Amino acid sequence: MELSVIIVNYNVKHFLEQCLISVKKALKGIDGEIIVVDNNSVDGSIDLINQKFKDIVLISNKENTGFSVANNQGIKLAKGENILLLNPDTVVQEDTFIKCLEFLDNHQDAGALGVKMYDGNGRFLPESKRGLPTPSVAFYKIFGLSAIFPQSRIFGRYHLGYLSMNENHKVDVLSGAFMLIRNKVLDEVGLLDESFFMYGEDIDLSYRIKKAGYENYYFSKTKIIHYKGESTKKSSINYVFVFYKAMIIFAEKHFSKRNFQTFSKLINIAIYLRASIAVIQRIIKRWILPLTDFIFFCGFIFGLSIFYQNITEISFPENTIKYLIPLYAIIWAICNSIFGNQNPPIKYLNLIKGNFIGLMIILSFYALLPKSIQFSRAIILGASLICFLSSLFTRSTFKFLKIGLFSNYVENNKNVALVGSIDEIIRTEQLMLISNRKIKNIFRISPFKAIDRENYHGNIKQLNEFININKISEVIFCAKDVTAQNIIYSMADVNSKKNIDFKIIPEKSQFIIGSQSIYTYENYFTTELNHINSVENIRKKRNFDIYISFLLLLFSPIFIFIFGNYRLALKNIKSVIVGSKTWIGYENSSENLKLPKIKQGVFSVLNSNKKLELDTIEKINIIYAKDYNLVLETKIFLKKLFKVHFG
Repeated sequence: MELSVIIVNYNVKHFLEQCLISVKKALKGIDGEIIVVDNNSVDGSIDLINQKFKDIVLISNKENTGFSVANNQGIKLAKGENILLLNPDTVVQEDTFIKCLEFLDNHQDAGALGVKMYDGNGRFLPESKRGLPTPSVAFYKIFGLSAIFPQSRIFGRYHLGYLSMNENHKVDVLSGAFMLIRNKVLDEVGLLDESFFMYGEDIDLSYRIKKAGYENYYFSKTKIIHYKGESTKKSSINYVFVFYKAMIIFAEKHFSKRNFQTFSKLINIAIYLRASIAVIQRIIKRWILPLTDFIFFCGFIFGLSIFYQNITEISFPENTIKYLIPLYAIIWAICNSIFGNQNPPIKYLNLIKGNFIGLMIILSFYALLPKSIQFSRAIILGASLICFLSSLFTRSTFKFLKIGLFSNYVENNKNVALVGSIDEIIRTEQLMLISNRKIKNIFRISPFKAIDRENYHGNIKQLNEFININKISEVIFCAKDVTAQNIIYSMADVNSKKNIDFKIIPEKSQFIIGSQSIYTYENYFTTELNHINSVENIRKKRNFDIYISFLLLLFSPIFIFIFGNYRLALKNIKSVIVGSKTWIGYENSSENLKLPKIKQGVFSVLNSNKKLELDTIEKINIIYAKDYNLVLETKIFLKKLFKVHFG
């Protein structure tokens, strides 16, 4: 057999299908085989292969083994004289394989070959040809000199920008996205180093091929499309850490001790530099809207006060203008934030709530001020209306221009995951159909580890991954098949930064119960899980901690000598403010690791000082995590602080 094509797939089903179609066309007239190694995808990749590509060899892993391990699995099964490692998010030309094999036949010194790659927008990918990342080369890349002088023979050695992309060249490093290797060369130099989970393994293998006396060729007479970034999110902080960690592994393996130490220092600088930039970008993205609110509110309230003074010929004291306007602006901005108005989508009711609560706080504060520095109530009421309209305008503008948290927000129908037995899922789907709800896709999740792939898309152990890959915005648990404990544990596995709606369908019910409203026939409704690690509740709990901390400081002269727990609270106030602790947390239990993660509590959620059984403690913790609300949080806190009783 002349050629074995090995493709490692992980949750890029649509790209995989396109890739396999192009590979089958390119294999015409060649004695070859296709081996796909799937690393436990949850996007339906295996079903796609079984239905449309039954003639290929499929290895279905039960876990994500990483790029190197999976490729080695394929290589061990391969029968071809030549092995092609190919990414699933690629498209090859019909004559790519023929041209590459002819080139290898005509160049017996070639150990491996790479080709000209373009991204999905038709841009040449410079990693098609690369130099060895020595300390000096790494320095030039990390500090941007290679980007400023890409064609320099000194600074441009990482991507060999001084070599024409339209000519064939001997190079140091080939890309693992398309790497054609003689099988006999692999027998000599060994398979991919499995200490590289992802990234760096192609550099390591290329270097070993060169050390064995063979050449790595960049072949420019054919090209492929490589949708860079679809199978690997290269702009993420996680990518930064994984990639540079791979570089350290390579340097430790192949460089001298002195060069390794230099290289390691450069890599650490790069990690902190790139991570710092990413963190700053996130902070700006998160806070640009509240900051805009504050600036606009200050400007509008100031303008309104000037207008009012000109009309009425009443002058306000300088301190009123200087201090109260920013104070009122920040109160309205904070109230907007508390009700989640900095996050998409725009929720008009929440804007009204935030504005109204801010108005009530300001009017209450106004009543306590001395007459000498009071604003006119007319200005406060007028400012309330203007701040509401300003909030609506800024959010609409951010949405239109895709600024801040609105940059990646897309309004569309929901993707829903149903977790339960097939009978319960079908029953739920029928109820959802009756309701005429706008749902984009429904995914069926088995509550058991074993999967019947004819009926299910995945299992409950894969839920977190499934949500991320398929952009699930709502998860509905069938109470008949999933216990409340397992529901909570599943929720705990889900990334808390995802704003997912968790809901439950009661057993044997012809309708779905909702906490917000109840409908029949025209609508369906659910019991919504107000879980503690939802985005909204994380924000509420953090705000609660901050506000309580300031109130404790404010009233400390009154209560510190009366209540012992008040003194305990003051000792922990710094930890709460900086976010290392929270006022109310779980009671200690061995099962807490399975619950949604929260900070260590200064006080326990238990409403009693009596010693309780472990299973009772676990149930109380679960209830607290499942149905979080600020009223309960406040009651528990006050009881712990003052040792009072609430009925």
